[in-house]
Order: sequence, then structure tokens, then C-alpha cells
Amino acid sequence: MFDIYNRKIDYIRISVTDRCNLRCIYCMPEKGVQSVDNKDILSYEEIIYLCENFAKIGISKIKITGGEPLVRDNLAYLIKKIKSIQGINNVTLTTNGILLEEQIDSLVKSGLDAVNVSIDSLDEITYKSITRIGDVNKVIRGIDKTLEYKNIVVKINCVPIEGINDKQILDITKLAKNKNLSVRFIELMPIGLGKKINGMSEEKIKKIIQENYGELIVYNKPMGNGPSNYYSLENFQGKIGFISAVNHKFCNSCNRVRITANGFLKTCLQYNEGQDLKSLIRSGKSDEEINEVIKKTIYNKPKENRFLEQNCCEKLEQNIMSQIGG
Repeated sequence: MFDIYNRKIDYIRISVTDRCNLRCIYCMPEKGVQSVDNKDILSYEEIIYLCENFAKIGISKIKITGGEPLVRDNLAYLIKKIKSIQGINNVTLTTNGILLEEQIDSLVKSGLDAVNVSIDSLDEITYKSITRIGDVNKVIRGIDKTLEYKNIVVKINCVPIEGINDKQILDITKLAKNKNLSVRFIELMPIGLGKKINGMSEEKIKKIIQENYGELIVYNKPMGNGPSNYYSLENFQGKIGFISAVNHKFCNSCNRVRITANGFLKTCLQYNEGQDLKSLIRSGKSDEEINEVIKKTIYNKPKENRFLEQNCCEKLEQNIMSQIGG
């Protein structure tokens, strides 16, 4: 379907849980996390029902997120059910990779198309300083096992942070040289705990890469469902991408909306506006009524984010990233 600004909206990110087995410094506090009660999280049946309705209005691509989606039991079942829905052509997963090694076999059998793995450093000490409790070696083993499946697209997501993992940018980049995967550097979002941390600019990261690995050559072919700008490097198997939603915002071509773990339809990451779909489902609203609400909410998707404006507007998102399924 198309929104009020004539953008084709065909991609939805669905958070299946707000829980996580890490405590990344820009995403969650170390202690005192207030999780959504299990009764308030969408059931798999409710998620499948919503996906069937999304497919009817033109959504064809689904990304499963969290929190950490692999901490929820039997995720492969959900993916299999979603992939079987007529009109859904692509089902992908974003994970921190801690549980990937033990679950990738069942995920592939379920029909999963691609995996994005978040890993901000390959250095054990730095990785633990960012995640507080994570073991980077488990993540690397999960990536390597996933790469054994040649039909699964693998991408690495890295959030560069000044003074913390900026020295590991070249190591992360090199993954795309030696492995059949692509690396994306994601600009730190000023949401929740991310407001208190200094990220790195795309320009600075590019400069570091080009000084060591040569010229980044623009790659114009499609590489997935999202907004990353990709580049090639000589003698690299994979591509290097940049997602810079703040300083290089791509709102004019945004094609996505989000569902939080508790069933709230978000049309833009920055704002708390949207629609509580869980309440509509559980109050017994008809398919037609729910579809009309979904269409109206998506149609009125905001024109753009305004992260660079101080106190730009009301109705800003106040939750931390794990609670909104970023």
C-alpha cells in the first residue's frame, strides 16, 4: 500500500519479545529492566493473524526482531507459519547471534531467507564492555555455521561508538573480505540510552576504511529490504553498507513500519504515535475493522524524522530501543 506521501510500504519489522540475553550500553540498562508481562506480549497466533492481514494490504517482507528474538521459544514455528502466508515473499531475522549456532538449522528448515547479526566488536574485552555479559566467540561460531547454508543471506550490523569500538572498525570490515557476507555500519540512534553516547559519522568511518582497504565503489544493485547504501572493495567477497538515519536520513524512500512486542503498530521509530492492534484483536474486532485501522495508521505515516532538531515536537518516543523493536 501507499502512504499519504506516496511511499510504497511493503516491509514490516515485528518484535516478538522485549527481552534480551545481552545488555548493550546503547539499548538496555544493566539492571532494573522492566519487561512486558507475558500476557501482554502478542502470541504467535496473534502475530500470524496480523501477518495475514498485512499481506492483504501489500506487505510482502517481514523482519523478526526483539529484544533478542531467539530467546523466545520455538521461533522456527512462527517463521514457518509466516513464510507460508500467501503474499509474504521474504522472512528475515535480526539477532545478536548468541543463540544462533544452536538454532540456525531449525530456522533454515522453517524457510528463513536471511539473517542479520549484530556484533560491534570482534575483540572479547571490547565486546563484553559493550554487551556487558556477551561472549563474542559464540556469535562468531553462529555466523560461521549460518554461512554453511549458501541460500541464506548473512549481514553483519555494527554500531560504531567513539572511544569504545572505533579501533575495531577495520576488523569488522575485514569480515566482508574473508567471508561471504556483507557488513553494515549503523549510525547510533538518539533514542533511549543512545542519547547519552557518541556515535561515529558515516564520513569518518568511510575515511578509516578507505585509508586501509582502498576506494569504496558505489554498488547500486538491491541488497535487501532496508535503506543501506552499499559499496564494493577490491578483493572483498561481500559489500560494505551504511545506514545513517540521522545525518543521511532516507525518510523520502522509507518503506517500513513496526510492531512492538506488545502489539503496537509504530509508523516511525522517533515518534510514539501509532495504533494498539493487540487491544483490537483481543476485543473481538472483525478482520475488516482491523484492516481499516491498519491501513489508516500506515497511510498517515509521518513524513520524516527530526532527530537533528532540538525539542522538535511532541509525541516523541520515550521507550528504550529494546522495547520498541528497533
